[in-house]
Amino acid sequence: MCGRYTTLTPAAGLAKRFGATLTEPNEPNYNAAPSQRLPIITNAAPDKIQLVQWGLIPGWVQDLKKAVKPINARAETLVDKPSFRQLLQRRRCLVLADSFYEWQQTPQGKVPHRILLQDEQPFAFAGLWDEWLDRQTGEVLPTFTIITTEPNELMARLHTRMPVVLPGPEAEQAWLADTLSPADHQQLLVPYPTDGMKEYTVTTRVNSPAHNDAEVLEAA
Repeated sequence: MCGRYTTLTPAAGLAKRFGATLTEPNEPNYNAAPSQRLPIITNAAPDKIQLVQWGLIPGWVQDLKKAVKPINARAETLVDKPSFRQLLQRRRCLVLADSFYEWQQTPQGKVPHRILLQDEQPFAFAGLWDEWLDRQTGEVLPTFTIITTEPNELMARLHTRMPVVLPGPEAEQAWLADTLSPADHQQLLVPYPTDGMKEYTVTTRVNSPAHNDAEVLEAA
């Protein structure tokens, strides 16, 4: 799964890398967590980087208090679940990041690791988004979820799942393209090449989202 990640790249760097502009100020996030507003690019506005809440609330949800708000969606079952199948067809997004965390189960307990690309550059997770309308206030709440897949060799040592990291601008543009079929989009949802990633152990300080500073990046 993917339950925590970082967004440290400055606005100018994100704009250059993804060819899109931030719609509002965004502070560096060393420990991005569910329910926070985080930068994504949607297929509906591919030239804009928007801050959107992590934890999907489908538009059909009636009671917000009872909504499950999944932070991840399994690539293998997207077409089997009506809510995800519809979003795969019409509401895809890039979730911008520059590393993510995963907890390895060991006899001594769960050990957190930070995973990033070999070149340490920003990248995009494949995601789905939707909008929920509050019928009492008229407020529209956009949310997103990150798609996961089977782990590559590096990630398999840490966990049974990994987020879908799209391998560069061409794949990112294809994921956003409305001209492709759901089958074509699903072919993009594969593990990132092992040799393109690296990881190291960090301290358990990262376990709490309240710890959101450079210290959580330090090696254990």
